[in-house]
Amino acid sequence: MREKILDLLRSTPEKPLSKTQIARRLEIPGNRKGELTGVLLDLAEEKLITVGAKNLYQLKVAPKNSLTGSVKFLPNGHAFFYPVIGDEANEAVGIDFTIHSRIFIPRDKTETALDGDSVRIAVTPPSAKPRQRGPVPEEQELRGKVIEIISRRSGRIVGTFRKKAKFAWVETDDKALEGRINITGDNTAEPGQLVVVDLISWDNPASDPFGKVIEVLGWPGDAGVDILSTIARFGLRTSFPENVLQEARAVPEEIPEEEIARRKDHRKKLVITIDPADAKDHDDAIFIAKTKAGGWLLEVHIADVSHYIKPGSPMDKEAAERGNSTYLVDRVLPMLPTELSNGICSLKPDVDRLTKCAIIEISKTGHVINTKFVDAVIHSRAKLSYEMAQEILDGKPAPKGSDPTLAESIREAWKMASLLRKNRFANGALDLEMSEIKIKLDENGRACEAHQVVHTESHQLVEECMLIANQAVAKILRERSKPSIFRIHEDPDPSRLDDYAETAKQHGYKPGDLTNRSHIQALLDSAKGTAEEHTIKLGLLKSLKRAAYAADPLGHYGLAKTDYTHFTSPIRRYADLIVHRSLQPYLENAPKNPDRTPSQADLRDIARHISDTERTSSEAESETKQIKLLEFLELIASTDQSKDHGDETTFDGVITDVRPMGLMVEIPEMNVRGVVKREDLPSSTNWRFENHNMAWTSFDGRRLALGMKLPLRIVSIDKVKRFVDFAVAGPPTTEGVKMSGKPVASKTSSSGGTKQKFARSADKSKGKRKPLSTSRSKKRRPKR
Repeated sequence: MREKILDLLRSTPEKPLSKTQIARRLEIPGNRKGELTGVLLDLAEEKLITVGAKNLYQLKVAPKNSLTGSVKFLPNGHAFFYPVIGDEANEAVGIDFTIHSRIFIPRDKTETALDGDSVRIAVTPPSAKPRQRGPVPEEQELRGKVIEIISRRSGRIVGTFRKKAKFAWVETDDKALEGRINITGDNTAEPGQLVVVDLISWDNPASDPFGKVIEVLGWPGDAGVDILSTIARFGLRTSFPENVLQEARAVPEEIPEEEIARRKDHRKKLVITIDPADAKDHDDAIFIAKTKAGGWLLEVHIADVSHYIKPGSPMDKEAAERGNSTYLVDRVLPMLPTELSNGICSLKPDVDRLTKCAIIEISKTGHVINTKFVDAVIHSRAKLSYEMAQEILDGKPAPKGSDPTLAESIREAWKMASLLRKNRFANGALDLEMSEIKIKLDENGRACEAHQVVHTESHQLVEECMLIANQAVAKILRERSKPSIFRIHEDPDPSRLDDYAETAKQHGYKPGDLTNRSHIQALLDSAKGTAEEHTIKLGLLKSLKRAAYAADPLGHYGLAKTDYTHFTSPIRRYADLIVHRSLQPYLENAPKNPDRTPSQADLRDIARHISDTERTSSEAESETKQIKLLEFLELIASTDQSKDHGDETTFDGVITDVRPMGLMVEIPEMNVRGVVKREDLPSSTNWRFENHNMAWTSFDGRRLALGMKLPLRIVSIDKVKRFVDFAVAGPPTTEGVKMSGKPVASKTSSSGGTKQKFARSADKSKGKRKPLSTSRSKKRRPKR
């Protein structure tokens, strides 16, 4: 009924219709008039239709030169608008989104929008015709104004509860809404506690909004309150509805014999999993064998979630709404109930499991010869962590009790994977792997250790197997014109690459023509192992577009692949579950009744939604990691303050910018940014700023310039702005430093003695120290 109503109103855009006219034209019987009323109310609430005088209904018409998309706020209250690419109404405006991929919204034009909201904006045309190459001049940059809030990402704000007499309000430092929210209704919060507020009304940005306290998080500083605050602000789901849980509990733990008989039986093969040591949801497993021609037969087995979750079921609807699992620093918010994610769908060892299997024959030169896809049943023979697999690759024996051919199988898999990796980069793929920090929490949920995660050969082995399986599945879906979800990464804006080239030149590099992918990789290679490697790589990532999901196979720029999708993680990504359903008709042993797949129009909506949920999860994951990282640094700083000045902790920093107020710095191994103010430079009265050289120089010949590596110590930490004030703790150096699993903190003395790497215990009263772990197991695979 919903679509029929919209189609009818589209056919009469200039003539509004009454409810009676709609019922008559659609031949809706009298006993369904109540249903009609409900649908009309829903459409009006969703702002798809308008209700005029005399209760006449009309399709809502978008204002001319308006765009729909999402808004992302900056710390200063300004925002960027990101248009929905592929939307017909957006495309009709005539803006070249390859040049204007985002639109600036001044803070006084954001109206009542909140971070992540879906909005409509009116566009202010540029004063001059944009150029095809080079940075977009300021007078040519598009600006906009929010004219409508289409939907809230969550509508929830976190702040501090205040009360005076009978009047209650919440103070918030939310970048989209700085000020207070007037509170209505009863609540149990005490003044000073952090609370979650659900906005009730906010029609005028010049007036205070009204809201209702829906959750009391606790007192600031209490263990866990910081993470709960992030969960609430991003609107993440922490529990499943009862009907979803009931459906999950009803899934049988035993696989019916008739289902096993229908599938290819791979239970006698040496199928293994390689995952982080603490992983509980095992999406993928592999089998590899040498061929007579000198190549390899690779079988990539992926948990067959589609067998257990059917389209339109409660579990399917919940998974679609969540879009993906979210991996916060202290917990996982899974896409599926644990009965499936950690149970029947997880490819655990020594039990039978159902899989979708991509069987790929690879030549001895590393090229795909043949592919086929089957429904299979496996019995995993080994559950290896990345560390265990790496030890085998380093020449150590397999764990006791393992299959006698396990070690040789792992080493053979690496021979194949290393060749695939070499070919991939030779074909133009970019090495965009970034360093990652793992934060360890104590029993109270407070940060007590930090170490850098290392991406070893065992990680690369699994990654190459998953990449080639994703490519194979995308290829057959594209060739058969099957509606599905694809993973895309569009070509970058030339203007942003030009800006990036200027940044590289400031660091002393000759970037060449960055529209040529090989020149980009050459730049990355030349920076590898240097102090500015992180800055160069981060600058590139900022100049590229974000990978996303789409209903059309547009290719993947970063991977240099024409065909690419997400097939290998259906436990934690809804996109993969859609792809599994799309693949079913092309299996060698396809089920008699393949699952239905959404229409192309619905797939576009799904792709936009799961791209948004992925971004939300990524931002929440990053925020919780930053919160705990700053908590760890605060622990170090507070411990240092209780000791002699000569026994302070220092960090290896890099100068990323030079300004009149001081130095912008970064600790690459920790992804922490900060500033060294002029007064915190050594002997600050003797320093002068040289803008043309991007440096501070002293009268006695010392120099602090862009790209230099220098030791830093903490002066203060702003946990709200997530920024650190540093001071220079020793002489700088231009020597390169390899980013390879080094601990993040150093103990040093003012006399320049030997450095001892260590992490600090959260128990500051005991003052314990212990070496930092360099565990490699906790890295999740990159989001390609």
